[in-house]
Amino acid sequence: MAEAEDARMIGWLGTGRMGTEMARRLLAAGCEVMVYNRTAAKAEPLVADGAILASSLRDLARCEIVFTTLGTPEDLIMALTGEDGLLSGPAAPKIVADCSTVSADASATVRAKLAERGTALLAAPVMGNPSVVRAGKMTAAISGPRDAFETAEPYFQMLGRGVTYVGEGELARLVKLCHNLFLGVVAQSMAEITILAQSGGISRQAFLDCLNKSVMGSLFTGYKTPAYVNLDFEPTFTATLLRKDFDLGLAAAREREVPMPVAALTHQLVQSLIGHGYGGADFAALLIQQAEAAGMTLTSEDADVSDGLEPEVLPLNRRRKGGAGYEWSAPLVPRTGPSAGRRGGADSRAGRRLQ
Repeated sequence: MAEAEDARMIGWLGTGRMGTEMARRLLAAGCEVMVYNRTAAKAEPLVADGAILASSLRDLARCEIVFTTLGTPEDLIMALTGEDGLLSGPAAPKIVADCSTVSADASATVRAKLAERGTALLAAPVMGNPSVVRAGKMTAAISGPRDAFETAEPYFQMLGRGVTYVGEGELARLVKLCHNLFLGVVAQSMAEITILAQSGGISRQAFLDCLNKSVMGSLFTGYKTPAYVNLDFEPTFTATLLRKDFDLGLAAAREREVPMPVAALTHQLVQSLIGHGYGGADFAALLIQQAEAAGMTLTSEDADVSDGLEPEVLPLNRRRKGGAGYEWSAPLVPRTGPSAGRRGGADSRAGRRLQ
């Protein structure tokens, strides 16, 4: 177990690509995790890793802390407050930590419903994709009651490189929108300068290698480099999803009378990308659109390029000793497949019940 006060079961609602990778990190850190997904088969990899499968959302509600990673605001509202939702039975968790990207209005609606049952909501949108989570480099902005954050913080720290408490209410939702506006602007700028360099006879690999070694390089430019060099636009985040966040972010700017001319132009470029049939592709396909605007046709450079996201060894596992203070056990390496590194099978946990 990660900490003695952590002798609680952690609930996880939503086991898509992001949810699976995040929940797997808690399992690798030694936590007891109960999972639920509307399509139960999608939770099977986590069960193979030692998670307990909840029979229903009511069952999951017995956990003290429940994390959620769901696709849409409608999914979130229905899963938490619907007829057969998390709050439909006699039990209710103390804390729900929602890691989805939803609007502040949807989040406020859920917060009010949860409060009626004495449950605190932490808005905790995450920054990163499944590969980033797997490498231990995910971050999150968190808002909501400070005491709830302090209770859940040790688990958030297990998920990646750190979290930031930004205040009460829905402030974290605005942080995530600001982050994704910047994401789109940087991706477009990266496309523009890469095409400029290539137009002068410099390979994309050489140019981006130089950029990534400079002070202007970043975790983002590094992990997008293989897509820009080899034209691999298998989506980690689609252009359509980026447009949704630009819609929400620019609406927030208008509401606050904040001009955002660069973001507004990027919004139109993302819209153009979707109009050209790249809505389901990774937003790095902005590179193709930029090349076409410059009268260039791109081909893959078929280069062996790292994305800089090598899996990270998890931090030392902190455990509370019998008295005050903590002791540290050996570092744990994230599992990379069913049952890898498991200290006991799913069968050994299946009979356990919440106290």
